Amino acid sequence: MVKKAELHVHLEGTMPPALVRQLAAGNGSIIDPTTFKSETEFAWNDFWHFLDCYDKAAAAILTKEDYRLVTYDYLARCAQEDTIYVEMFSSPDHAAEVGMSYADHLEGIAAGIEDAYKEFGIIGRIIVTCVRHFGPERALKVAAQFVGTPHPYVVGFGMGGDEAQFHPKDFAPAFRLVSEAGYPTTTHAGEFGGPESIRASLKYLSVSRLGHGVRAIEDAALIQELAEKKIPMELCPGSNVATGLYNDRRSHPFRVLMDAGCIVTLNSDDPPFFATSIGHEYEKAARNYYLSDKDLGNITRNAIFASFCDDALKEELLAKI
Repeated sequence: MVKKAELHVHLEGTMPPALVRQLAAGNGSIIDPTTFKSETEFAWNDFWHFLDCYDKAAAAILTKEDYRLVTYDYLARCAQEDTIYVEMFSSPDHAAEVGMSYADHLEGIAAGIEDAYKEFGIIGRIIVTCVRHFGPERALKVAAQFVGTPHPYVVGFGMGGDEAQFHPKDFAPAFRLVSEAGYPTTTHAGEFGGPESIRASLKYLSVSRLGHGVRAIEDAALIQELAEKKIPMELCPGSNVATGLYNDRRSHPFRVLMDAGCIVTLNSDDPPFFATSIGHEYEKAARNYYLSDKDLGNITRNAIFASFCDDALKEELLAKI
């Protein structure tokens, strides 16, 4: 089976409904019942409703032990699908919303990474993210916490959230602080924002990778620029179809971007919300984009080369493919 690697998955968005309910019951908290469509499905009907549903589910995580369990649970599932490396987006803002400190937030995730590595050999790393629709001031605060609290498992900084809110240049101070501290960065751009969102992110945030970036397909010159500058794209076909960006996987431009010379990777984004997994993404990509095992192996290599971990770990991972 093809070895897999993932660069774009939101840790708080990895919890299936059963785990959300388990955490809420253990903490004596109540989750809004409208969060769920069924025992195994979340209830949302468009991207903005999804963001609200995500926030309600994330509110079930109240302690660092909860974060340990969520991290371990996701990495264990990835390991069952022959995944060797995962970079997870963590959200200190969501932790702060329930009164958890930045340090406890990180400590819980790190414990889950260590437990999964001991049991399955899978390696996890953390990309700390700010939330775009929470605004630039909170983003700068997260960036300052990030720089001021280094951790060996924290390898980069990013931004998620609603692309329609604010402008990339509003977040330049946060990204500049991180870059000057020597860390690589990524941001969501070109998902629900068009090619201009990608161009502005590259100009004002100087990111190393693009989260999604799929709307580059609408601008031939931009596709050429991404290919020539070798800017990796964290593509999430299942997510894009689930949120209505494309009608189905066949119409998703993954293969077109790949054939244009872009550095593409496969990712699950928020797997239980979109009825997917990293293994499912590889399987569906092979079928819909006519990819061979060699192609899939190259996509995994793309992810490892594009990862934010150190060079020694990259060599270790590449040797496993």
